[in-house]
Amino acid sequence: MANKRMFSLDVINTDLFLDMPTSTQNLYFHLGLRADDDGFVASPRQVMKLINCTADDMRILVSKGYVIPFETGVIVICHWKQNNYIRSDRYHQTKYITEKQQLQESNGIYSLSDFGIPDGNQLVDNRDTQVRLGKDSLDKNRLDNNITSNVILSGAETAPAPNTAPDVSGILLSLVDKTDYDVPLSKIEEWKEAYPAVDIEPELKKMSAWLNANPSRKKTRRGINRFINTWLSREQDKGGRYRGNNYNGQNGGNGTSEAARHEAEQRAAYGKY
Repeated sequence: MANKRMFSLDVINTDLFLDMPTSTQNLYFHLGLRADDDGFVASPRQVMKLINCTADDMRILVSKGYVIPFETGVIVICHWKQNNYIRSDRYHQTKYITEKQQLQESNGIYSLSDFGIPDGNQLVDNRDTQVRLGKDSLDKNRLDNNITSNVILSGAETAPAPNTAPDVSGILLSLVDKTDYDVPLSKIEEWKEAYPAVDIEPELKKMSAWLNANPSRKKTRRGINRFINTWLSREQDKGGRYRGNNYNGQNGGNGTSEAARHEAEQRAAYGKY
């Protein structure tokens, strides 16, 4: 397999591609770098885990027509041959022959063939039993949905069901990888029950401002929920919204120093996550 990979501007310099989230674009590039000479990626879920992408990112790539998933767990880059030209003396054929036989190519773009599976005449080994499936088992849309949900995204963070409101609040927490964590509404409801003395949304906005003011202390996507829970737990222990006006000069007339102490406590508590 070649060590160099390319990406065509005809593919990535389009509104369709650039309108995708940066995390989704990042996933596409990493998949392209790890594909074999026919554009197949053996371990897409491992790549997703490595770069902290979610199931949503893979779903977007599938729905936008940038990758095709298979029941075996591998995927193929749809525009592979537009992105890469590999000389015949350096080319190594993919080992995913069965998956490749399910594809058709037009203008350098892969797509699933009419039925999405090879018929008996396409099998490499004639000794294999040739089984022709009935039409009712070859519904392409159903097959695509099942593969995406049950294979590629198995064990990954799930996304909202189609035609439902997105589970995001619009409160963004900046992460160390320069992406944002859009706090889920479901998590906010969970924290409201866990920390009843705390005004959750205002505290989340404080966290956002604190992270932006302290870029060296930003968190990873895996560590951000721990950071949030630690912050909210400390606010709950202090009495949250019921603790009075401790920061308005009622603590010995020293509201400014009290606020400074509070900031110092936050730095000490949250900087280690």
